[in-house]
Amino acid sequence: MSTNKTSDMTVGSPAKLIIRFMVPMCLGNIFQQFYNIADSIVAGQFIGVDALAAIGSTGSLMFFVTGWLNGLSSGFAILVSQWFGAKQYDRMRHYVAMSVLLSVAFAAVMTVAFSAANVPILRMMNYSDSIMPDVRGYMGIIYAGLIVTAAYNSLAAFLRALGDSKSPLYFLIISAAINVVLDIVFIVNFGMGVEGCAYATVIAQGISALMCFLYIAKKYPILHLKKEDFRISLQSLGRLLALGIPMGLQFSITAIGTIIVQGAVNVYGEVYMAGFSAAGKLQNIINTVFVAFGATIATYVGQNRGAGKNDRVKTGVRYTQIMILAWSVITMAVVYFGGRYMTWLFVSPSETEVADVAVMYFRAVFWCYPFLGSIFLYRNALQGMGYGLVPMLGGVFELVARTVIVMLVAGRTSFTGVCLADPAAWIAALIPLIPYYIYVMRKWGRRQKDQALH
Repeated sequence: MSTNKTSDMTVGSPAKLIIRFMVPMCLGNIFQQFYNIADSIVAGQFIGVDALAAIGSTGSLMFFVTGWLNGLSSGFAILVSQWFGAKQYDRMRHYVAMSVLLSVAFAAVMTVAFSAANVPILRMMNYSDSIMPDVRGYMGIIYAGLIVTAAYNSLAAFLRALGDSKSPLYFLIISAAINVVLDIVFIVNFGMGVEGCAYATVIAQGISALMCFLYIAKKYPILHLKKEDFRISLQSLGRLLALGIPMGLQFSITAIGTIIVQGAVNVYGEVYMAGFSAAGKLQNIINTVFVAFGATIATYVGQNRGAGKNDRVKTGVRYTQIMILAWSVITMAVVYFGGRYMTWLFVSPSETEVADVAVMYFRAVFWCYPFLGSIFLYRNALQGMGYGLVPMLGGVFELVARTVIVMLVAGRTSFTGVCLADPAAWIAALIPLIPYYIYVMRKWGRRQKDQALH
């Protein structure tokens, strides 16, 4: 049976395979983030600082909601990649079918729950009455479109599990361009305000999901599902949830921490909200490389673990760590020396106070980028091996560290004190991850030696 453009990562140079897979993943992550970034740019340039504060400050909340769906689909795809690596395609398709059912169910429940809790959540985040209507309208539309977000995440995750990271990228590029055009048309031509940005985002994501579906239907016979693939298996659903829920919680726990920090920042007013949002958007672009390395290593480890090639797992992780450290050094220099000028993408150079806030944030966190990148490496490596609990525990450490810092400094010290919550969280997240990775690799090494002796 043809596997079309699938990529077998169990053979060949680990470093070359990882780079070849990572680059499209990175570009895809940038374009996926571009939805909210484009909304922020258009709102900031055409409506004003308050609109930038309204949309930009929803980034942590959107990460909480969409991160859960992204984590679920990524966790589900680990089993798909493992059975693909084991060349057992019937089992692989069964897990694809069960993943579809679970993703639809979660998206439906989340749409209802978050739509009902929209205003109470925003009140807890300390939004002022002046921008509350804009934020409420924007997020309400995003919640209504969660089904298309889930659809794209699931379909793209299936393609990546088979080693195809390029096709989802192409679809995201097209939909991101559509999003920008619709942003401008809805806001500038139709005067729809921030809600126009939300409609543009949902429509563009729906188009990317549709393109993914049609591409799989035409080009990937290995993923064509039959009625028997959808035969309910509680054991299979349990295995998927055992990986998907910890990954979803891991994203959500991280997002809860950023929401807590955002709530502390909101107390300082719209200028600080706008500056913090601009810095966060820029840092997220930098972070996409780390995220892409993480997603790549999850697929790489998943396939090689399925094939029983544990030495390749260790080699791939080591090379990826070196590449992450190299990228960290580059980005540390970029944000330290160029952070102020990069904020001009969101606001006019005359908005010096907004730029000053962004610079304060960058100066407080830039030194900790190597720790940030390493989180994605070890967390995703463990998930690719099939371990979900400890990566989730890393998220708990992250949340606790952020919460403690915010409780200690918010309202009592300067804005810089609140910014230090991020470095504290990044360092704390690694406390359970690195020791457990070392433990797992040593355990596997001993098992291989025992098998060789017997």
